[in-house]
Amino acid sequence: MRADVRHVGKFFGSRLVLRDVSAQVRAGEALLVVGGNGAGKTTLLKIMAGLCLPTAGEVDLRVAPEDCAYLGHATFLYPRLSACANLTFWGRMYGQSPSREDLEAVLERVGLSRVIDEPAGTFSRGMAQRLNLARVFLINPKLVFLDEPGTGLDPASQELLRREIETLKGAGAGVVWVSHHLAADLPFAESVLFLKDAGVAYFGPASGFDPGSNGGLTC
Repeated sequence: MRADVRHVGKFFGSRLVLRDVSAQVRAGEALLVVGGNGAGKTTLLKIMAGLCLPTAGEVDLRVAPEDCAYLGHATFLYPRLSACANLTFWGRMYGQSPSREDLEAVLERVGLSRVIDEPAGTFSRGMAQRLNLARVFLINPKLVFLDEPGTGLDPASQELLRREIETLKGAGAGVVWVSHHLAADLPFAESVLFLKDAGVAYFGPASGFDPGSNGGLTC
């Protein structure tokens, strides 16, 4: 598995959103995408996931579409369906037929096994986000796109998220991870892409990224 972004640019009408962006992510690695509001992070993630076309450049994904998972700001849960039924539906969308035991196991990973039969519409924002994470884990993806996955999660759930990202990487998955929790998330990434003024202010090893000297990023 590998994903390469080559000289990607994006306009929305006359507004420049991305300019000459290049980056890579490999199997077993996490690429942390950071930058201020409006820097183009979500747009880049959607382009990489095939949900938005670039105006210029290309994205080369060496992985089958069914082996990719995308977690955006919307949860895409059916509120009248139980956690179990939501996961069953999403599993079937990916050609899987998960057993009750499979569903219990993945919900246990995100701390929701006790509400497996409760309607998703009764969940808090944090619980809904954890159920959405369970949807990602269920399909055992090889490439994962995460757009601020910690949104709505309490500190304990954010730590759970980071542990599960490590589990995904350990299984050989690549992770592209948009984050606003830089200090906490940086130790779990192998590389960083810092977007500023529609372009790349830094791309390289996470160990070499200094937020203070790279445009004063403090997120």
